[in-house]
Amino acid sequence: MKLNIVLVEPEIPQNTGNIARTCAAIGAKLHLVYPLGFSISEKEVKRAGLDYWDKLEIEEHANFSKFLEKYSPEENNMFFVTTKGKKVYSDVDYSNMEEIFILFGKETKGLPEDILKKYIDKTIRIPMRNMIRSLNLSNSVAIVAYEIFKQCDFYNLEEISSYFE
Repeated sequence: MKLNIVLVEPEIPQNTGNIARTCAAIGAKLHLVYPLGFSISEKEVKRAGLDYWDKLEIEEHANFSKFLEKYSPEENNMFFVTTKGKKVYSDVDYSNMEEIFILFGKETKGLPEDILKKYIDKTIRIPMRNMIRSLNLSNSVAIVAYEIFKQCDFYNLEEISSYFE
């Protein structure tokens, strides 16, 4: 199973750094869709990602249209994460999918409304209380990514022996 985490126009460098660290830990490919709200070389991004930048695969895209041209939602297992999602993220059966794309929008606006309407059957959400607008982007990525790996029996993730054994 190959997991692709797609950040569409992320705005906060620390979130992107944290997400890069998660991607390195699980072997997911990180897609960055421009424009970014920061420079990828900013110290905040690098600090949040620690020394893991060389341990992950990153693909950059000039804009969202170019990304969708290259990786068509009709031809790929692609899911759009939104608070307005049709399904709960954990209700999708990811276990038999060879490659999966999980898309997250910018922190202040999420994914474009027209895209969400067009692909409404491919939208997923993380349940939360109504009074809360949304979760932190890096937390959302971790929640969904680890559910996918859980369903795939933590595919390709090493067992770590207990410190106390």
